[in-house]
Amino acid sequence: MRPQIIDRSRDQEFMRLALNLAAEGAALGEVPVGAVLVQHGQVIGQGFNRPIIDSDPSAHAEMVAIRAAAKSASNYRLPGSTLYVTLEPCSMCAGLIVHSRVARVVYGALEPKAGIVQSQGQFFSQGFLNHRVMFEGGVLAEECGAILSEFFKARRAKA
Repeated sequence: MRPQIIDRSRDQEFMRLALNLAAEGAALGEVPVGAVLVQHGQVIGQGFNRPIIDSDPSAHAEMVAIRAAAKSASNYRLPGSTLYVTLEPCSMCAGLIVHSRVARVVYGALEPKAGIVQSQGQFFSQGFLNHRVMFEGGVLAEECGAILSEFFKARRAKA
């Protein structure tokens, strides 16, 4: 197996796109999480959390972006792709990432309650998985955490 070359030069640029998507979701009343899927330097899928809008508990930002990318690529597998997401993925999204063969996940803020990449488990390091996912957390973590904090602060103020 050849080592994969990782290009980190555009990580912040793509994470900023994910942050813009998170802000779009927040404006619609959704928890502000955004995701962008990139393959060969091009965005092929993007999305924000939309379980309320879609009445779909699986409509997390990662799910929306990966579904759009698979449709765009006409392939349910997305080899060589990188998923940028503003919040550490949950178990549902981590499973989808493995099954869709995303090569790398870059996330911003940690999710201490339900994050499964680093916070509550090291899902991508499990020996039973048939696909290895590289990951990196903390990219624009302050900005990613701030949009979530501001959203929940405003929600509490309304209540």
